[in-house]
Amino acid sequence: MAAPNLVSPTTIYGKSVGIALTTSSVDLLTNTAASGKVLKINSIYVSNTDGTNNGEVTLTWTDASPAGTFNLASTIAVPADATLVVVDKDAYIYLEEGDKISGLRSAAATLQITISYEEIS
Repeated sequence: MAAPNLVSPTTIYGKSVGIALTTSSVDLLTNTAASGKVLKINSIYVSNTDGTNNGEVTLTWTDASPAGTFNLASTIAVPADATLVVVDKDAYIYLEEGDKISGLRSAAATLQITISYEEIS
């Protein structure tokens, strides 16, 4: 099934996902191939819960249509006890079928990520 026409969707569900980042790249949010959905990413927050150490985050977006991976954030410093806004409602992105967002952190700190999105079908 093809991704839905955004002019007249049948359903829109608001969703969020929270994940602790590791030092190995992990898929954070995936829109599976032939899902019949589009995921509108409204916000991505990265929080450093370490009270002492700064951390670095790398987030990538894999675009299945031209088969490429692109950086949303590349080794961006997140200070101790701070939050980095990577994507917000004024600069949202879409994940089409087969697309995904992946991420990892540096070894120095404890980083958590929260992604808020709409599942449109």
